[in-house]
Amino acid sequence: MDNLKQLALRTYTLTTAFLHNGLAVFGAVAAIALLMGARPVVDQSVQTGPASAAFGTIRHEGISLLVPAADNENPEYRTLAVYLSRRYKVAQEATEQLVGAAHEAGNRTGLDPLLLLAVMAVESRFNPIAESVMGAKGLMQVIPRFHQDKLNALGGEDSVFDPMTNIMVGARILKDAVRRGGGLIPGLQLYAGAFGDDSQQYAQKVIAEKQRMQQMLKRSRSQDAA
Repeated sequence: MDNLKQLALRTYTLTTAFLHNGLAVFGAVAAIALLMGARPVVDQSVQTGPASAAFGTIRHEGISLLVPAADNENPEYRTLAVYLSRRYKVAQEATEQLVGAAHEAGNRTGLDPLLLLAVMAVESRFNPIAESVMGAKGLMQVIPRFHQDKLNALGGEDSVFDPMTNIMVGARILKDAVRRGGGLIPGLQLYAGAFGDDSQQYAQKVIAEKQRMQQMLKRSRSQDAA
């Protein structure tokens, strides 16, 4: 049984490794316009899955972002958003939205929001329109043709560049990978299509990024308590 499981996992890896790990092609001009200068326009018609009382929807040139409601602000969210904004040179308004979305997806899937943010950092450096040459798309580099069912449940393939949809679908893919891999490290490797990499380079990179966030939040709490 163990041998069959390993064979199945390695077969899956061979079919996804080149696709998932293809060089990302970042639309630099569009990303700058999206994250730095785009004017949000309210659009109530955007569909991003089950509604949450903590989020509203805005659109940036066809891409919707979920934004935390004013009564749901969390000081640690803001601290984390500031850190990510500075580290990855992304507008703080955008990182605040993505931190909130990661917590929403984490709450729904049972995954640590910091883990989801770490995956986004490694996969796309928080560029919501990142796309690899082999078809991995968005913040968490989802490959639509492999996960059509998950995308259909949240608006269809065209919603893959919607940040909340991409994060939610990516979170569900990661949750399934952790289950199939038998743990977080093998699950991360499977998510990246690198299950056969004995050095576990991808997983270690994600874990290191998550630990940096944890340490930053710990320092912030210590300073607030002083």
